[in-house]
Amino acid sequence: MAGVSPSVIRSWENLGLTHPQRTRSQYRLYTGDDVKLLKRARFLRKVRGLNAPAIVQLLRRDGKQHSSSNGGHSNGSAGIGKQLRNLRLHRRLSLAHVAKAVGISVGFLSALERSQMSASVATLCKLAGFYKTNVLDFYQTAASRSCLVSAERRKVLETGPGVRMELLAWGNTVMEPHLFRIAPQSGSGESYTHEGEEFLYVLRGKLHIWLEEKQYRLKTGDSFYFESSSAHRWVNPGRSQSLILWVNTPPTF
Repeated sequence: MAGVSPSVIRSWENLGLTHPQRTRSQYRLYTGDDVKLLKRARFLRKVRGLNAPAIVQLLRRDGKQHSSSNGGHSNGSAGIGKQLRNLRLHRRLSLAHVAKAVGISVGFLSALERSQMSASVATLCKLAGFYKTNVLDFYQTAASRSCLVSAERRKVLETGPGVRMELLAWGNTVMEPHLFRIAPQSGSGESYTHEGEEFLYVLRGKLHIWLEEKQYRLKTGDSFYFESSSAHRWVNPGRSQSLILWVNTPPTF
């Protein structure tokens, strides 16, 4: 119906283009709107020659990518822009002042605040550091706390093309556990630092991570531990989605 192969649909899903619901046996269920979105993506690829990340960003900017089809997950990405704007206005700062301090363009920051673009993990971390808050606050977790978090109730952030962060628990001041879903060739963007320590375990796929200038190559089953004050960046170098259990302590990420 969409005119593309199953592998293309999977790759677009890994980048966050669609979020089809699944049956208990994990079969995907697509709505009519999902099919229209896939057809639009095919048009952009075939006629305009855009690659997958560019297609996702364009559809988000145009408001054609709907977050209501995320299978029950709470997607906080749309609310980040409003929070960033409120943080800036509360401090009576200009777009230019914040953009210069964080190292991004005024136009990009403006697009972020209007939820027309999504930021990389590194950029979000830098913005959170500038405002003396943390990325955890972008999930809007203050109103609820539970010992048990079922899969369908995870809070979700989409950070840039191909990186999906699912919060596994909240309300604790000691740990910040995530499930990272990283699409092929996607990653954190530039290097970033913050306070604390980090532990990660590769559930599936590959991950290359740099601490300062040293590169580490992780595969399924590998674990990694480091101090967050070391400049770090990471990327999925593989051809399939990587699944990473990632824990920060304290939750200053």
